[in-house]
Parts: sequence; structure tokens; C-alpha cells
Amino acid sequence: MDRLVPANVAAPAENAGRIPFAFGRRLFLLLFLGLAWIAPAWKEPRFLYAMVLWDVLVLAFWAWDLVHMPRPDQLEVRRVWKEPLGLAQKSQITIEVYNSTNTTISVQLTDEPPETFSPELPGVALIIPVASSASGAYPIEPCERGDAKFGDVWLRYRSPLCVAERWARARLGQNVRVYPNLGEAQRMRIYLIRSRQIELEKRLKRQRGHGREFESLREYRAGDEFRDVSWSATARRGKLITKVYQVERSQTVWLVLDSGRLLRARVDRLNKLDHAVNAALSLAQVALYSGDRVALLAYDRKLQQLVAPGRGGPHLRTLIESLAQVRAATSEADHLLAARALLSSQNRRSLVVWLTDFAETAATPEVIECTTVITSRHLVVFGVMAQTELRSFVAARPDTVDEMYRYSAALEIVQRRDLLLRQLRQQGAMVLEAAPAGLSTALANQYLQVKERNLL
Repeated sequence: MDRLVPANVAAPAENAGRIPFAFGRRLFLLLFLGLAWIAPAWKEPRFLYAMVLWDVLVLAFWAWDLVHMPRPDQLEVRRVWKEPLGLAQKSQITIEVYNSTNTTISVQLTDEPPETFSPELPGVALIIPVASSASGAYPIEPCERGDAKFGDVWLRYRSPLCVAERWARARLGQNVRVYPNLGEAQRMRIYLIRSRQIELEKRLKRQRGHGREFESLREYRAGDEFRDVSWSATARRGKLITKVYQVERSQTVWLVLDSGRLLRARVDRLNKLDHAVNAALSLAQVALYSGDRVALLAYDRKLQQLVAPGRGGPHLRTLIESLAQVRAATSEADHLLAARALLSSQNRRSLVVWLTDFAETAATPEVIECTTVITSRHLVVFGVMAQTELRSFVAARPDTVDEMYRYSAALEIVQRRDLLLRQLRQQGAMVLEAAPAGLSTALANQYLQVKERNLL
């Protein structure tokens, strides 16, 4: 995951604008003290000259302080990243400033993150000693996946006298990428451990019909089938030897991701597509850890992402990069296009995990028409997000007329939805309906059940 961390950027500061300096707050205090000459000036106007002289001295002091302050190019600013950027994950960005002069300065930094990171411009206050550096951090929480652009860092700094002030900027503009929720994927380790336990149990106890990939040889035991006896090994050793099988590895799992308009609906601060992407990433890690090859197909009216099957750490990173760039479209997705692309890319039987949503209409959705063709060659699992709010309306008893209308509308939608899910099951597909927050867990469990029962 270290390679997913954005690169640190550094640049020397430079003057900001045509007039890169200003008056410090203590200058106004000194000018205010000069007003004390007004009182004696009521009786003797010559005291006004003393007030003017005082103001001239204060301005000269300001100019002296300004000249002796560090120049902008003597300051180096760095934006430091310590972890990858994940959707809806709180993290921090560190801004570091190095002062190469022999003057201590106090700096007010203002960064320019994207609007999807922070609604306001964040600020960091630092005191930087002589020939030293100081750093400060501010929190962010990205609310949108994909590429985003950071702007410059602006500085307002002054000496300990606080009479003069300089304005500067460091050109630290850079593009960063926000990935799916990596923290949620890491929490799926318990399912990875479980998948390993399943494999170990199968090595210790052979279960009929669970896998036909050869693993090892052992002596014949009561209850073993004669068809599993290795007669060549039996002839060499002079006693019955049985073949031990395990669940086939190197199977292929296709993650098919619908990014059409139905996935734009927001649930718990994120849209449905974000939940689907997080679930796809979690399942990809489980499958890769289990030894399977994972592929990705994301589509709307066209193919957004198509990643061929693969395994290993570099392939996982490719999947993460591709999932980060999946965007929700404003139009209906072309399911037939996705089905054709899948069938042309994968000939051997595989597990297809299709993450989508349905419009509860009287017409038959395209995705059901595609199921007939795909299920004849592949095992299909549909991951659908449950309409928990509608089902809560149906479960509640209406007491008023308005509640009765709401109940009737919700009941009709739920019934249509259940009919669509029933049609998918009749076509031979497995349908998994889960709440958006629990979709990752449900898919991981379903995948492990498929592996355990050797349904492929």
C-alpha cells in the first residue's frame, strides 16, 4: 500500500502578488500610542510635529523589520503524505517549512485542497526557529473517488517583532488519487483467515464432492471411495493408497460493476456505487488471497474499466487504481454490452459477481435477459443493495391516510423488486440482497460458500 501514497512535493516560496508585504498588528499598536501627542497638542500645536515624527519613526522601524525578515526564497515548503487517500477515510496532511535564515519567524499557512476534501481552506500556524524546520497537520476526509488537484500553499509570516509582514506562496500544485475505502478492505482479514482455515480442514478431512484437484497421497482409510485409489502407487507400495483432493485453485472471479444512474442514489453519505466499489475491493482481496485470479469490468453506456484476470500484489494495485476511477453515469447502464464483453473475454467457467441495482418497473430489465446467456457458461452471483427504508415502511402498520398511501407505494415497489429477484433465481443465478454497509461482508461469505461447496 505504500505505493498508493501520494508523492511528497517541495518548492521554495516566492512573492505573492505585486505587493507581497503588509503591516503587522504591532505597527498599528505603535501608531495608536502616537495619538498620545494629541492631548498636549490642544494647548500647544507644536506637539503635532512630535506626533508626526513618532509616526515617521514607526514607519522607519517597520521598513527596518521588513528588510531584515527572511526573503521568500529562503523558505522551503513541503507537503508530506503518510498514507493513501481512501474514500470517507479521515487522514491528515502535513505541511513542513524549512527556515534557512538566522531569524525566527511565525508563519500562517493556508493550503488549497479540493472542495471534496475540505469545505473550507485549512490553515496551519507554525513558529520556525533559526536554521530549522517546523511542521503542522490538518485533517481531511475525501468524499469522492478519483483524481483530485491540490493548489498552492500560501504563507503569511513575520518576525518576533510582528511589525512587518510578508506574503508568499509555494507552488505545490499536484494531482492525487482517492481510492476506495482501503480501511474496510483491511477489515476483511478475518474472512481471509477463514478461507485459509477451510483449505486446511479440507486437507485433513476429505469431503465427497468438494474439489477434484489432486493434492497428495495417503494410505487408504475406511470410508474412502475406491475410485480415488491410486492403483499405480498401490502396486509400488504393496498396500492401498488413496488420492487426496482439494478445492481447485486458480479459478477466475469476475467483478462486474454497474455504474449507471441507479447507482447514483446516496446512502449513508456515499452513493450506492461507492458502496459497490468498496465491496468489490474487499472481495478482490479475499479472492486473491485464496489463490484465485480476479478480473474487473465496470460499465455504463460504455466500458469504463476492463482488467484482465490476474493475481498477486501488482495486480491488486491495478484493481485498486481502476476502481478508483469508476464514475457514476447519468444514463442507464448497457447491461447487454457488459454481457457481451464478459463472454468474449472469459471462455472458461468462472464466478461472476455482478454488482447492480434494479428499477422497480413493470418491464423486464435487460440484466435479467443477460442472465440466461451468462448462467449457461458461468456461475453468476448478483449483489443487490437492499431497500431497507422501503421495507421498514412495509413492516410498519399505517395509522393515518398519508401513512396508508406511503405503505401502498412501498409495498408495490417491494413486490416488484422481489419478483425481479425471483426471476433472476429462476434463471439459475444466485441473488444476494444486503444493506449497503453490509454488502462487503455478505459477498465475502457468499464467495467462501461457493468455494467450500465447489459450485464452480
